[in-house]
Amino acid sequence: MKSSFMMVDDGGLMDQRKGIMKIRHVNNKVRYVKRPIKKKKNRSSYRERKDPKVLQKLFDSCKEVFKGPETVPSDSDVNKLCSILDEMKPKHVGLSKNMQFFKSKSVAKGTPSVAYTPIYQCDEFSLCIFFLAANAVIPLHNHPGMTVFSKLLLGDLHIKSYDWVDSMPPPESQPRLARLKVDSVLKAPCKTSVLYPTTGGNIHEFRAVTPCAVLDVLGPPYSKDDRDCSYYKELQHSALSNGESSRVNEGGSDYLRWLKETEVPQDSHMERIDYWGPQIVD
Repeated sequence: MKSSFMMVDDGGLMDQRKGIMKIRHVNNKVRYVKRPIKKKKNRSSYRERKDPKVLQKLFDSCKEVFKGPETVPSDSDVNKLCSILDEMKPKHVGLSKNMQFFKSKSVAKGTPSVAYTPIYQCDEFSLCIFFLAANAVIPLHNHPGMTVFSKLLLGDLHIKSYDWVDSMPPPESQPRLARLKVDSVLKAPCKTSVLYPTTGGNIHEFRAVTPCAVLDVLGPPYSKDDRDCSYYKELQHSALSNGESSRVNEGGSDYLRWLKETEVPQDSHMERIDYWGPQIVD
């Protein structure tokens, strides 16, 4: 069965193939429901939205740039990928700002949803899209040994990120001092954000101001064996010892925070959705 591109509707994603089904949120989760979809007559517009050339160019460049674990792309390679991602538009992955999901101003009941759709993954890198409903949060988490390119395709997204102050981790269960790297709102279209294994805001949190779509390139991708994701929470000054508090004050309390590793937040469920956008050729 041939695949077409995904669309988004009322907090969920839908398939724009003739008269088969779409996907929408049911009880705050993404579910398939049958519903006929009228075929559009503008064939040139359809070809434009399904144009796979830019995504294919990104994929081919990733194969050249990412060399596997324990490697970081060179400055020239980072610039190469950024130049491609900076030019990417929602249509290059089958999305549009006119889709109902991105136009919706209502807030869903319960925890706002987060969904992701994997485009491609191998041992060296992965491509995926994250969808965040308004007020949805991807909690503070790290990217061990990874270089990550994030391109905000649609929406307004608040990003807060940190880098570790000390290179050596503290004893298990002890908080670790981190320096605030970014605390701002991005508005699409905007430049690509890049984080590195030890710099650039490797520990970050996404909080959607409006419904958002973010294209992520991770090299290498997460691995349960040696690159598993860890979550963190910020500690208030009242939770710190006198020595820890004084160290934050000396470094400037506006920029330094103690972070403590925590369990996966109970309300951080992420729905997986199949990718039906423009296809790439491996």
